Amino acid sequence: MTQTPTAHTPAQEQARVHVTVPAQHPMVTVLGSGDSLLRVIEKAFPGADIHVRGNEISAVGDATEVALISRVFDEMMLVLRTGQPMTEDAVERSIAMLKASENGESDGQETPAQVLTQNILSSRGRTIRPKTLNQKRYVDAIDQHTIVFGIGPAGTGKTYLAMAKAVQALQSKQVNRIILTRPAVEAGERLGFLPGTLYEKIDPYLRPLYDALHDMLDPDSIPRLMAAGTIEVAPLAYMRGRTLNDAFIILDEAQNTSPEQMKMFLTRLGFDSKIVITGDVTQVDLPDGTKSGLRQVQDILEGLDDVHFSRLSSHDVVRHKLVGRIVDAYEQYDSKHGTQNGTHKGGRGKAGHKGK
Repeated sequence: MTQTPTAHTPAQEQARVHVTVPAQHPMVTVLGSGDSLLRVIEKAFPGADIHVRGNEISAVGDATEVALISRVFDEMMLVLRTGQPMTEDAVERSIAMLKASENGESDGQETPAQVLTQNILSSRGRTIRPKTLNQKRYVDAIDQHTIVFGIGPAGTGKTYLAMAKAVQALQSKQVNRIILTRPAVEAGERLGFLPGTLYEKIDPYLRPLYDALHDMLDPDSIPRLMAAGTIEVAPLAYMRGRTLNDAFIILDEAQNTSPEQMKMFLTRLGFDSKIVITGDVTQVDLPDGTKSGLRQVQDILEGLDDVHFSRLSSHDVVRHKLVGRIVDAYEQYDSKHGTQNGTHKGGRGKAGHKGK
């Protein structure tokens, strides 16, 4: 791509930039079907006029906005060169990253193209990649540290990306097995009170982990791997007394561990193993009076060598766009009214215990 910036008139603070799309890239891959990608850019920069003629794109407007528009097209072209198509979501996230860098909200070390083209795992005809800067840094932290905490709201990919890294580590023989665990908090870990076999009792709490596995592995191979002990899915209570060597271990829903359970789990770490702990500290379902081990551990281990805390936010939500807005709305309400998840901390019922 070539760009031709044109001098702007100081009085109007206007600037113009010309972008030439190389002939090997059809314009539909840059502009989107029905100009859908172009509309995303126009909506993000309403003060600029963007025009397309042939393989030439021009933008006129505020000098800062025009420079950002030029960078957006640059990043899009870098992604397209890898053979990966651009989507409306990818364009929106690229713009958000560039604006954050421009506003000083991020250090700008990684470009949108670097984030969007980092492949973690290819399986069953699709590739799992980070979609935001914080997700990329979370994935990088898993590579670089022995223990990583992924803390953030629902839909930020905390567990899914950790699962992808676990499968990648198993397939590349970095580890010999994957261990996936969750606290069965709704049953107070007293599973004997529930009807059915042991598998039927624990299945509802571990089902999300099974679902992620089925996305990443041949479903026919999962029972075989589990029967061989290569993949283990079990409640947190079953980790007690063990030392886990040569394993990639994921503790999900860690906000529902007690401080004692968190310490127990962390001290299961064996040689040549890696631990990823994920959770959302705003969604604590522990019984009244029980503190969250995930909340406490941040005060205890923050800054410890080879332990990393990755914090994701509503900006990293990769579910329906409305999910991110819902998370933000609750945060604003809680900030205004001194509540947790819209409920007074001293209120009755399970909601009143959240955040302890």
